[in-house]
Amino acid sequence: MSTVTPHDLLRTLYTMAMMVEARDAYTGGHLWRVAQFSRLLAQACGLSAREVEQVALGGFLHDLGKVGVPDAVLNKPGKLTDEEYDIIKTHPRVGADLLAGHPLAALAMDAVLLHHETPDGRGYPQGLSGEAIPPVARMVGIADAFDAMTSSRPYRAGMPIARALDIIQDNLGSQFDRAFGQHFIALGRAGQLEAIVGHSEPGLPLQSCPGCGPIIAVLREQQDGDSVLCPSCASEFQLSLHQGRRSLRPTGRQLPALARQPRANPALIESLVQAADPVLSAPRPRRRPAWLGG
Repeated sequence: MSTVTPHDLLRTLYTMAMMVEARDAYTGGHLWRVAQFSRLLAQACGLSAREVEQVALGGFLHDLGKVGVPDAVLNKPGKLTDEEYDIIKTHPRVGADLLAGHPLAALAMDAVLLHHETPDGRGYPQGLSGEAIPPVARMVGIADAFDAMTSSRPYRAGMPIARALDIIQDNLGSQFDRAFGQHFIALGRAGQLEAIVGHSEPGLPLQSCPGCGPIIAVLREQQDGDSVLCPSCASEFQLSLHQGRRSLRPTGRQLPALARQPRANPALIESLVQAADPVLSAPRPRRRPAWLGG
């Protein structure tokens, strides 16, 4: 009789998160990027290896609740109505409900439920303010907002890193935690975020669709000549590998059923699971760690 290990349980969380992300045509690699930004920020704040990986895990799982957002709202190319924004605002609670029964739920619950809370109390879903917001949620909130600002959409280009950092600077203490935000800005101005922005995995920049922009995530294991699909317009491309560089050649076909089919990335999941060893192998504290708040 086989035994389910903590690593097996963690794989289920990563797989579930990837399947949810795949529904959003515009955010290829978003979860990986937010996890990496969150990891760098936690390291800059001097957290232990276990705490760093817990923050990174929260960054990867933060959008689980978007499984409950209708496709028409999730993929709307433009400004949301008030009613549509109200639907989007349900995703932290939906994610918390989805996560609640999982044996590893405690590792990511604060990030999933509270990453849209803001220091000024104007966030959601609970309207928490200041230090009432757990640090992990404040960190992931900064990483999430930064990726949203610097990522391209079919209807707008992502903004330069320097501009996004200026916006964080201008909103310290209101939208973004002041101390964590300052650490994040320092990371950005030191060039430590550049290898993550616009990428879907380490060393794998997003590829561009002529009509939709740089939103196509190519998997590391895909080979020369493989079919690659734009998740937004469903156009098919043929992958070309030359001297380690990837490029796409349009085939002229559109395959919407295949383009919108949710897929996980087993190789990336395995690398994330192995990176999370400090979380899974370290003795769990009997009391809630002070850095998590509460």
